Amino acid sequence: MGSIATETPRAEKPIFSADANSLEYARSLDAKCHMREFRSKFIIPSKEHTKSKKAVKVVKSDEPSPDPAIYFCGNSLGLQPKAISEFLQIHLNTWASIGVHGHFRDMEGSPLKQWQLLAEHASEQQAPIVGALPSEVATMGSLTMNLHLLMGSFYCPTSTKNKVILDWKAFPSDHYCVESQIRMHGYNPAESMIFMGPKDGEYEVSTESILKLIDEHAETTCLVLLPGIQYYTGQFFDIKQITAYAQSKGLLIGWDCAHAAGNVPLQLHDWNVDFAVWCTYKYMNAGPGAIAGLYVHERHGKVEFPADNGAPVFRPRLSGWYGGDQVGRFNMDNKFRPSPGASGYQVSNPSVIDLTALCGSLSVFNQTSMADLRKKALSITAYLEHLLYSTSNNNRAFKIITPNEPAARGTQLSILLKPGRLDTLSEMLEDAGIVVDKRKPDVIRVAPVPMYNTYEDVWNFVQVFNQALAKCE
Repeated sequence: MGSIATETPRAEKPIFSADANSLEYARSLDAKCHMREFRSKFIIPSKEHTKSKKAVKVVKSDEPSPDPAIYFCGNSLGLQPKAISEFLQIHLNTWASIGVHGHFRDMEGSPLKQWQLLAEHASEQQAPIVGALPSEVATMGSLTMNLHLLMGSFYCPTSTKNKVILDWKAFPSDHYCVESQIRMHGYNPAESMIFMGPKDGEYEVSTESILKLIDEHAETTCLVLLPGIQYYTGQFFDIKQITAYAQSKGLLIGWDCAHAAGNVPLQLHDWNVDFAVWCTYKYMNAGPGAIAGLYVHERHGKVEFPADNGAPVFRPRLSGWYGGDQVGRFNMDNKFRPSPGASGYQVSNPSVIDLTALCGSLSVFNQTSMADLRKKALSITAYLEHLLYSTSNNNRAFKIITPNEPAARGTQLSILLKPGRLDTLSEMLEDAGIVVDKRKPDVIRVAPVPMYNTYEDVWNFVQVFNQALAKCE
């Protein structure tokens, strides 16, 4: 992956020709796609298996599917990179070969570091994906656990400043996290949770309205916590501007980048973000329940050691032994000396199997860049939007609630259906071997992931989508 970028180029919407709605046209786009070789690095489930309601035969990872499904659900769970099974076998061989010594010894020819250094190795590889310094990233736990840990450090309420500004439709786990943190500090969530959201009847939230909300509550707010990309609508927020504005009001601000990491270019360091969290099982393809990541700006990770050898000075946090510096981690003297940077926020010994799976997926990311991923994401998402609007005989039967502006979205379109159509559409898509995410009562989320989805996938999806709408008439 490349180094940290300083500016995000404006995203221009591609223009498609009049014959865009044809299989030949879609295949021509695939033929000249700069990411076309990456699909072969993933295991695509078969239509037979994704359609089956019964238990299915286990598929070996080296067996290509004869009839691959159309998988648009990478915003919930990314597909398996072939490299993961190779990396896991290497780890198992290390464990079998040298047992406990795997913590401190490298293995000849292994792409993996010794276990004690593997979390830092994974963090170094994640850093360019989120636009951070390697020292600002830690690989540990799960998204919600990491959010709790960072709120333990960054949410320090007082009787006059205890509010948290958050998303009106926050992912439930984030909502529960904030709610419980407020309660545990002795405050009332009904009073201390301030929700930003769209105007009635709308879905897109303007940056101006967010800044206005910050203005209104700045005097009583302790923390701003927002999603980089809103999971339901797919809106990509202006992290840079909102961060700068919140900080100009003296507020700390954190971002949940679960739907942004590996999806859109991020510049967390250059945008001066205070902290962020993300999972790695969506666009980063590390597997269900995979180990997560967190970011802490370098100013919050500083550790100062007094000249008189007194106790180190650092930002208060919920500490664990794995956050201690590697030199003294095994001294067992109960004198906590945190590692500088985000690694000082680590708590427990991370699962090496989880780290290995993530490193396997990151080995694929290392062969490209977020700029290249973004280039295809803009194109394939625009192609999906173009076909949906240009080929449907009844545009009133649905509405795309994801922003129309390419810079304000990732590789997801959320489609709001006219009531009563979701079940029919879901059934027809499933019968066709097309996997999407549905959010009742009336929304499907379609995510054409640049690494493994094709323009032909998009074209085939739209054909079934239109057939389903016609059937509902």
